[in-house]
Amino acid sequence: MRRWILADWPHAPFESEGKQVLEEWIDYNGHLNMAYYNVLFDQGVDDAFVRLGMGPDYVKARDASFFTAEVHVCYLRELEAGMPVVVNLQLLDFDEKRAHFFQELRHADEGWISATSEQMSLHVDLSARKVSPWPADILANLTALAKAHVELPKPERAGRSIAIKRKTG
Repeated sequence: MRRWILADWPHAPFESEGKQVLEEWIDYNGHLNMAYYNVLFDQGVDDAFVRLGMGPDYVKARDASFFTAEVHVCYLRELEAGMPVVVNLQLLDFDEKRAHFFQELRHADEGWISATSEQMSLHVDLSARKVSPWPADILANLTALAKAHVELPKPERAGRSIAIKRKTG
């Protein structure tokens, strides 16, 4: 997989490598089990973070990685076995230790959205098992991605919470 140089980030959400819904991921309702939506989102994050310089080589060389602190998934449309999918990722914000991003799981051929995921990731020093600042080169890559995404509209589902809204009166 090629490394992206800073100028390579398009002014569009990052798109993962193509993936496919596997037969063994289908549940007794005849559609993709909810756990595997998270697998696909996680694979999409991995594709993006490899390009940011934080893939398996980063973990081995620097004894650091990124962990998920919070995630919110919305299921919008069923996926079935064999369907091709891609994951789009938009960086919403980041600071010295965290990255906040939004993903859309899309049918690769038809483009419709099956699910969305909003996530907060933390940079972690694996030897100390503690949150730590991004190294300068990774911070530069996050900055470049943020500049590419700064003018993208905020996704409609970003910032949602779960609640039962009751009628008053």
